[in-house]
Amino acid sequence: MEKEIRSAKARWQQNAVKKARAKIGERKPSFATSSEIPIDILYTPEDIQDFDYIRDLGFPGEFPFTRGVQPTMYRSRLWTMRQYAGFGSAEESNERYRYLIAQGQTGLSVAFDLPTQIGYDSDHPMAEGEVGKVGVAVDSLDDMEILFKGISLETISTSMTINSTAAILLAMYIAVAEKEGIGRAALRGTIQNDILKEYVARGTYIFPPRPSLRIVTDIFSFCRREVPQWNTISVSGYHIREAGATAVQELAFTLADGIAYVQAAADIGLDVDEFAPRISFFFNAHNNLFEEVAKFRAARRMWSKIMRDRFKARDPRSLMLRFHTQTGGSTLTAQQADNNIARVTLQALAAVLGGTQSLHTNSRDEALCLPTEESVRIALRTQQIIAEESGVADVVDPLAGSYYLEWLTDRVEREADKYLRAIDEMGGVIKAIENGYIQREIQTSAYEFQKRVERREQIVVGLNQYTLESEPHCELLRVNPLIEEKQRARLKKLREKRNAQENARALDEVERAARGNDNLIPPIISAVRSYTTVGEICDRLRTVFGEYRPMTTM
Repeated sequence: MEKEIRSAKARWQQNAVKKARAKIGERKPSFATSSEIPIDILYTPEDIQDFDYIRDLGFPGEFPFTRGVQPTMYRSRLWTMRQYAGFGSAEESNERYRYLIAQGQTGLSVAFDLPTQIGYDSDHPMAEGEVGKVGVAVDSLDDMEILFKGISLETISTSMTINSTAAILLAMYIAVAEKEGIGRAALRGTIQNDILKEYVARGTYIFPPRPSLRIVTDIFSFCRREVPQWNTISVSGYHIREAGATAVQELAFTLADGIAYVQAAADIGLDVDEFAPRISFFFNAHNNLFEEVAKFRAARRMWSKIMRDRFKARDPRSLMLRFHTQTGGSTLTAQQADNNIARVTLQALAAVLGGTQSLHTNSRDEALCLPTEESVRIALRTQQIIAEESGVADVVDPLAGSYYLEWLTDRVEREADKYLRAIDEMGGVIKAIENGYIQREIQTSAYEFQKRVERREQIVVGLNQYTLESEPHCELLRVNPLIEEKQRARLKKLREKRNAQENARALDEVERAARGNDNLIPPIISAVRSYTTVGEICDRLRTVFGEYRPMTTM
């Protein structure tokens, strides 16, 4: 059969293809994926001769999980529709959350403003002009109580995109729940808590890598005992991709970070099967549909083998790569913003075909401003239409067996594995960050992509082709500039009414734990209960751990 196919393909190329090219040519001199993987005109069984169904695919819910982490996937339960939201004050964000829940959203995803992310209170000079701008301002437990007012933390899962200050925001969430009479064991959700990608792609770090890893593993250890349903980390390729990485680089560098976290936890004596089931991942979805689907499938297969062979995990849950997906913010254009609805639809479809566990769809206006209520509703409806009307959720891994997709899944895995081997040879991901290797790889890819756009080798509809002389009007959401003034006034009032001696004692306990080996989470919970602020806790940790200063990579 293989010889017949090979012969038939050669005949087809010599006759049909050669004649067609001679008559009308092809659109490009060559074709490649967004990761610059060259692609052929057609794929046949000859391209996947080494493919073994049981070894490479298996069945959904079973090793190597290529086809999905659950046997029935979306036939039993749809992915969690978790729209990322938060802006201005806690009151405004609470209103947006309640609106989204009323519109059918099934999980919360909290965006925090930059001062909260990097450990400054709203009245700190470094926070000026940034309070409430790219997320909600949370300075203390007082803000967190308002943020979740009227929302049952017992029945909804919450994802918090927070890294350097993840331990503090998790402590606040626990404290809010306990004030409502909800025990820690009932809480469900995720903190991003992925500090390593901050050093290479995003920049909201505070402390150097090694003490930051200590905080990560303290969270692992604490939640294993106290908050067993909580996902203690969301290893994030999203921001790596947003910084300019290719799909292959996103996959490789994300898994490299995941390896570092597992190793760090193992190094302090945690049993891999006790914490690994609560590790989750966070990927980006861009426009090249087949490459994105291949990336998600390769990610599951690679992680299962890494956990089984490298870390000797035995619990099947430890081998499962569960992930959240967000559509690609960097793919959105300010020009002809409504085109972004089509982009987001393609990206969301790739995530679903790739087997995501939860999904955020970006809004059409996010290249211009924080999304309006109307734009958020369209983004959520996009997910709901895919779920309820397209039929793609009715079959598990429906693209499996495509010669092209299986070839591409294998190729993406091989290319990503090359990066993992290179990072291992350097001594691990921290060494690769410290010597600037990962940063340089991402920067080079971003530069090459931009050159292709400027040369119009990469078409971006509405940006470098199919442009308009004037842009249609678009309603923009603006954060009230008085938010910062009100937040500072609230913080001043809080400091005046709280117990200063209790705050001082709580901060001393945080510092004592940081200087020793005790788990940091219990003293941080005690501190936030006394309405100690994010900035005050971080300042104590800065005195012990210092602050990270990046090296120049270019």
